[in-house]
Amino acid sequence: MAPKNLQEVLDASNGAVDLLRNSQIGSYIYPVVPADFQNWIKEQKAWRETAVLYDQSHHMDNLFLKGSDAIKLITATAINSTANFPVDKAKQYVPTTASGHVIGDGILFREAEDEYVYVGRAPVTNWLLYQGETGGYANLDITADRRSPSRPYGHAVSRQYYRFQIQGPNAWAVIEKLNGGPVEQLKFFNMSTMTIDGTTVRTLRHGMAGAPGLEVWGPYADHDRIMNAIVEAGAEFGLVPVGSRAYPSNTLESGWIPSPLPAIYTGEAERGYREWLPADGYEATGTLAGSFVSDRIEDYYLTPWELGYGSFVKFDHDFIGRDALEKMDPATQRRKVTLAWNAEDMTKIFGSLFDVDGPQYKFFDLPLANYGSANYDSVVDADGNVVGFSMFTGYSANERRALSLATVDPNVPEGAEIKVVWGEPDGGSRKAAVEPHEQIEVRAVVSPVPYSTVARTEYHGGWRTNYQTA
Repeated sequence: MAPKNLQEVLDASNGAVDLLRNSQIGSYIYPVVPADFQNWIKEQKAWRETAVLYDQSHHMDNLFLKGSDAIKLITATAINSTANFPVDKAKQYVPTTASGHVIGDGILFREAEDEYVYVGRAPVTNWLLYQGETGGYANLDITADRRSPSRPYGHAVSRQYYRFQIQGPNAWAVIEKLNGGPVEQLKFFNMSTMTIDGTTVRTLRHGMAGAPGLEVWGPYADHDRIMNAIVEAGAEFGLVPVGSRAYPSNTLESGWIPSPLPAIYTGEAERGYREWLPADGYEATGTLAGSFVSDRIEDYYLTPWELGYGSFVKFDHDFIGRDALEKMDPATQRRKVTLAWNAEDMTKIFGSLFDVDGPQYKFFDLPLANYGSANYDSVVDADGNVVGFSMFTGYSANERRALSLATVDPNVPEGAEIKVVWGEPDGGSRKAAVEPHEQIEVRAVVSPVPYSTVARTEYHGGWRTNYQTA
């Protein structure tokens, strides 16, 4: 009999690590949005030099939470405080398991008194749905608007909202032209409205490119009209629409690790959740990739401090994982860094594509080199000891460097040269996204996060820096 839920899938497998490392689902895809509008190098440069339009309408879930118990659910599952969460404000939302390990993260928008929207990846959507259904919240309505299909094959795709971001140094000029007049530069993560093509749209003060920008959203039926209006208004300011190929690489410069493994595969406290999750969902079919291999799935779990969320942890409320987090010493936790990869070693990786007699190294795709849903490459010191994980890897045309976002031991100083083991052992796993290859150790320098000087000095996002949003 076929497994009916995640727990049964795990029971029938050779363990969670083997299951995920050899998943046949294929590459993680950013759906629907065209791969390129110009080319990915021009699009990367535009978010640093002029302005860009990011179309975020398709690759994330929307979860709508309504009712007086919505804030109770949020408070009971968030490591961060909800004591100050007024209407027209957004917050980073980070839930943990009973063991204090991260499930994922996303953004919560408070759109009205008892109305919230979570925007992010499936693991957090699923956790909120489960906790909402089983937590005894009588006055709570939850509706999920799932991400668009990775491979729609020409079938019609629709969402409840379109979601765009206007970013870059010229973004505010574009915004004010669209609005037909000045737009107040609210504080980070505050919400308001503006006018685009005669329509009032909701806005969120954001800044993914390191300069003042806005996220805007509204009914999906308006997607094409609003997008066309933004592109037309932005033309004189050098605005470029960004395709799905370049889009995810922006975080290499600004510093957010978007896809840790959800820490839900073990633990008796989470057994009911695993029995609730489907046998064909994200958690059962996602791929675990990279050179770090352990028999223990727990070795892939991460704490808030390891992902740069330590400043969010507030013990002013009861939440799942609080007891475990209170027992952890932040000073002993790994910390988030950027790794700047050695150019000479990168040349060897690309050179192997054309060396008919030499080793074939794992293909380093451009501009984003990840080949799993969750990526864990071993970071090793001079003695070969694993001192961290490289988790999100690619290339920045703005920096002319291969970069990765990583978490490393607290005693690894900034400026140190370490090595990233690129490629999987034993010729590679059986994943659909992996070709036969050999491993190579790539030298890298431990560097600040965000790596971009502009983002580091001007951006005020709590999950990319240590700045604490209210």
